[in-house]
Amino acid sequence: MISPAASGLGRQVRAYNVHECDAQDLMAKHGVPVARGSAVTTAADAESAAVKMQDSGVNDYVVKAQVLAGGRGKGSFMNGFKGGVHLCSEVKEVGEMAEQMLGQRLVTKQTGPEGKPCNKVLVTERLFLRKETYFAILMDRATAGPVMVGSSEGGMDIEAVAAETPDKIHNLAFPLDAGPEDADLVDLATKMGFTNESENNQTVDIMRKLWNMFAATDATLIEVNPLGETHDGRVYCLDAKLNFDDNAFYRQKDTFKLRDPSQEDPREVEAEKSGLNYIGLDGNIGCLVNGAGLAMATMDVIKLNGGDPANFLDLGGGATVDQVTAAFKLLNDDKNVQAILVNIFGGIMRCDIIAQGIIKAATDLGLSKPIVIRLAGTRVDEARKLIDDSGLRMLTTDDLQEAAQRVVRVAEIQKLATEAQVSVRFELPL
Repeated sequence: MISPAASGLGRQVRAYNVHECDAQDLMAKHGVPVARGSAVTTAADAESAAVKMQDSGVNDYVVKAQVLAGGRGKGSFMNGFKGGVHLCSEVKEVGEMAEQMLGQRLVTKQTGPEGKPCNKVLVTERLFLRKETYFAILMDRATAGPVMVGSSEGGMDIEAVAAETPDKIHNLAFPLDAGPEDADLVDLATKMGFTNESENNQTVDIMRKLWNMFAATDATLIEVNPLGETHDGRVYCLDAKLNFDDNAFYRQKDTFKLRDPSQEDPREVEAEKSGLNYIGLDGNIGCLVNGAGLAMATMDVIKLNGGDPANFLDLGGGATVDQVTAAFKLLNDDKNVQAILVNIFGGIMRCDIIAQGIIKAATDLGLSKPIVIRLAGTRVDEARKLIDDSGLRMLTTDDLQEAAQRVVRVAEIQKLATEAQVSVRFELPL
């Protein structure tokens, strides 16, 4: 469940999406035809699901790893098992495939080398398709409204289709309040290759239902790849990806219950619990800033001075001492962080509150990483006095450029010291 962080303020669920199995269930609830199947968490349950489908006439199955990443079919598990999507023709084989996937981490082109955990698999009927197309609905900046995207080239990397054969990508923009016209949907379905009356009617009906679902659920993306036609002329939505507007949490709580925190950066999940805006990056300089714009500028100035930020961490304008302490805990626990830059401009946020948080964090957490502090604005003199009186060994400055230079230098020294397995004691000036 999403931590409300005191009524939702400060939440940071970005690009919120759901597993394929949940996307299939949501589409089915809106009358969209999908393949029969169910999500399971054990190999025994996978076999049971296959047996139930066999009793209803299904003899071919697909076992799909449920991780929030693209390229699952070409991915590899860390146990050496290849592929996150497998076709099976026997019930026993379904269980064997599930056994290899469950509890393992799947590495794809979108996950990075650490992969993502596979805690459940989707066991579904295999539909034999004679036609595979691509269909999506998304919010488009260029037209300031929704747009439908269709292509006759489905079941493959749509980015490659757009790059190599852009004439096969067809867009349909329409007003948000009015929705798409039926004639335009008929035309788009025809361009996607659904030319005879029956398949065209089915596709238009699916498009309309997906648009209704898009509007009703505050979605920002519905992507179906493939939208396929079986050998007997039935059209189905397969392998869907859904994204939702996280600002609609207050009215889409049932949908947001489907969130799977195991697929997210654990640092970001922990930050959310304290109402912090946090995004993990690949550098070694931790950033603690108030205000998104100032945070971006801080990361820029670190890069300009030859360093690499380890995170985006925005305290916002009303952080408490406990939130500041929680922010420092995140940075202190991050093994990649070798130095911390605190850059606070006291407007709404008071500098002395930040100072109190720094002191509390250093006392409670035993902060072991060097800190460079730049404070300016409301109650900055009181903040400096608090830090001076605390006896803590921190580097302070009034100038952001100087602060960036210092933290980059400190991080470099700390990195060398870590490699040499020695400790460093920093003194001013540096």
